[in-house]
Amino acid sequence: MRLLRAIARLVATWKRLGFQDPPGECSLRAVIPMTTEKETPKPAQDHPLANILINVLIPVLALSYLSKDPAAAAAKFWHIGPLNALIAGLAFPIGYGIWFFAKTKKMNFFSGLGLFSVLLTGGLTLFLWNKDGTVKEHAAVLFGLKEASIPFVLGFAIIASHWSKTPLLRTFLYTDAIFDVKRIEGKIAELGKQSDYQKVILNATILFSMSFFISTLMNFGLAIYFLGDLNHAAINAREIYNEKVAKITGWGFVVIGVPIMVFLIFTLKRLFSGLRGLTGLSDDEMMMPR
Repeated sequence: MRLLRAIARLVATWKRLGFQDPPGECSLRAVIPMTTEKETPKPAQDHPLANILINVLIPVLALSYLSKDPAAAAAKFWHIGPLNALIAGLAFPIGYGIWFFAKTKKMNFFSGLGLFSVLLTGGLTLFLWNKDGTVKEHAAVLFGLKEASIPFVLGFAIIASHWSKTPLLRTFLYTDAIFDVKRIEGKIAELGKQSDYQKVILNATILFSMSFFISTLMNFGLAIYFLGDLNHAAINAREIYNEKVAKITGWGFVVIGVPIMVFLIFTLKRLFSGLRGLTGLSDDEMMMPR
C-alpha cells in the first residue's frame, strides 16, 4: 500500500509539473488510479479518459476505418482515402495539444516532445508514401526507428542529467512530493554515507532510464512486427500502411505501457530499499506525511 501511495503521489506530481502523456503514446494514467490524498485547489488538468480518447482511440479508428479509397467499388461514405485519414487521425492529438497549451500555458520538455512525435509521424509517413500509391521498401525500419527515437532520447536525458544541477530523477521520481529528501539527506550526512548515497541515486537513475530503453526496443519491435510484412508495391499499400500504424498505436498502449509500469514499481522498490539500508529509516519515515 505504501508503494501504491508513492506511485499515486508521483503521478500527481507529474501533473502539477505540467507533464502530460505524449500524444499517441502510452498513458500512465490508464494504469494508475488517479485518486490521491486531498490537495489544494489547482488549475484544471486534462481528463485521463479524454487523453486516451483523443490521443489513442480516435487516431486508431481514423486510420483503421477511414483509409479505404473512396473511388473503390465497395467504398462507403466514410472512406476518405489514406492521406485524408492520416490528416484526420493526427489532427485530434495535435489540436488537443495546442488547445491544452493555450488553456493552461504549460508546455514542458516532455509534452513538447510528445507533440513533436505526432508531427514526426505525419512527416515520416508523407516521406514513405510514393506518388504512385505505393510505400517505400524500408518503411518498417524507418517507422520503427522513429518510434524508438523518442524514448531513447528520454532515457539518455535521464542518465545525462544525473551529473547536472537538476537531475531528472529528482524531478520525476525521487521527488519531495513522495520522499522527505531533507530528512533523508540529513541522516546520510549524520552517518557520513554520502558516497554510498550517491551510488543508490545513480543506480535508481539507471533503472529509471532503463524503462525508457526497454520502451525503445519494444517500440521498434512492435513496428517491425506489424509493418515487416507490408507489401510496399501493392496498389492499396497506403491504406494497409495506415491500418498497420493504427495497430501499432493501439497495441503499444498495452504492450509497452504495462511493462514500463512494472519496471517503474521495481525502481521505486529498489530506491526505498537502498535508502532504508543506508539510513535505517522506515518507509513511512522516509515518505512525506500525508
